[in-house]
Amino acid sequence: MIDLYKVNRHRWGIIYSPKSGAVRPMKRWKEIREYLVSKGVEYDYLESENYGSAERQARMFADNGYETIVVVGGDGVLQDALNGVLSSQRAANVSLGIIPNGIANDYASYWGLKSDDYRTAIDYIIARRIRKVDVGCCSFATENGEEKRYFLNAVNIGLSAHIVEMANRRQPLFPKLTYHITGLFYMLFHRRSFAMRFSLNCQTVDARFMMLCIGNSVGYGLTPSSVPYNGWLDVSAIRKPKLFGLLEGLMMLVHRRILNYALVTPFRTSEIHLESLGGAPVAIDGKIFHHSEPMTVTVNPEMLNLIIPSKINKRR
Repeated sequence: MIDLYKVNRHRWGIIYSPKSGAVRPMKRWKEIREYLVSKGVEYDYLESENYGSAERQARMFADNGYETIVVVGGDGVLQDALNGVLSSQRAANVSLGIIPNGIANDYASYWGLKSDDYRTAIDYIIARRIRKVDVGCCSFATENGEEKRYFLNAVNIGLSAHIVEMANRRQPLFPKLTYHITGLFYMLFHRRSFAMRFSLNCQTVDARFMMLCIGNSVGYGLTPSSVPYNGWLDVSAIRKPKLFGLLEGLMMLVHRRILNYALVTPFRTSEIHLESLGGAPVAIDGKIFHHSEPMTVTVNPEMLNLIIPSKINKRR
């Protein structure tokens, strides 16, 4: 009788999520497939059908003995796959690889992976340099008890949740350009603040903020000093600016100096308890999250085996 665990442990389980708005979404997969064949990689392939399907697919791969699961997609699909892997009893045996293919590839970009260079990403996965990285966790109560949602990059609350979520909306043409233009429109004309109350580091903060970002990584630039391997979460609480103050803040965000902005209050913690968010929307790794309050966000040090580049050229 064939031992599927022994067979599958050396194969890659690949989850492919076509890029939003792509005119020929499968053209990218054809190119990747041809390169995998040229490199002699043995793999099994599943296409992500919709939001949430990658979670089921990743768990299936993990449960069936695959020790290398590769996500071809953006931050949202990566988050789904992460939760699928961590829901498996074999999670400790799995290493996760990334081939960027989304509108928002913030976590992959942190490690120096580029969305237009799938060959280099594949070569790194073949080299199989593994590092244990931190994983963030949102815990909240439901009718069925406590539930958890894991993330790699950031929890964005308020205006930033609207903007980040746009990165994963399906647009007919030029989705990235549409995302940036619409995001700028929201920043200029749909600014509002939310009455938030949260506690961390033995203190309680009760104030109005336009955005709150809790980053396990750089958080789309809002937590630029955060790194996913120090056992800490970085938190940026941003108050609502006037119009000219907003333009100043945008410039500082672009130049990765947002923590120097006068309206930003930074924190570093291992746990933050969100008591009330004043109706602010929440996005986890670029996907709108329908949550219940209160909610607690923590960090789990070295929880995931991540395949990282052999030579890291991190984004600056």
